[in-house]
Amino acid sequence: MRRTSFAHWPCSVARTMDLLGDWWTPLVLRESFYGIRRFDEFQQALGIARNTLVDRLRRLVDEGLLEKVPYQTEPVRHDYVLTEKGRDFWQVLAAMMTWGDRWLADEAGPPITLHHDSCGHDTHAEVVCAHCKEPLTAADVRHRMGPGYPPKLATRPDVAARFAAQDDR
Repeated sequence: MRRTSFAHWPCSVARTMDLLGDWWTPLVLRESFYGIRRFDEFQQALGIARNTLVDRLRRLVDEGLLEKVPYQTEPVRHDYVLTEKGRDFWQVLAAMMTWGDRWLADEAGPPITLHHDSCGHDTHAEVVCAHCKEPLTAADVRHRMGPGYPPKLATRPDVAARFAAQDDR
């Protein structure tokens, strides 16, 4: 069965999910943040099938989140190194971790904590307004069409109604 592509949908959530594609991709990225760089290390850490790992690493390289850097010439072997685009994905993983810690951790508590080196405290991700730094919640924001929203879709009655409902709250 062929998977539906969301790559060109006018929604950054859909486009991100199209890039991620499955549950292995964020886990490969998580391991990258733990310092894993080599194919065999990814495979051992995740217990992932070789063919699946090959596909995920290829996709992450093709999409610019990882870069292949040769570390050996005979035979050729590569490290998989996070790019700026890949490093920027850390915020997504940290938000997922915060949600999982709140809703999925058992009574023992979160399995992993984040320690902020600058201030010396354990912490968690928080979504705040880029302007005023106040915490953001769904109740505090409205979704509006951005400059990249396709004009052809913006004129559809169902789309206009969706955004008008945001204004009526």
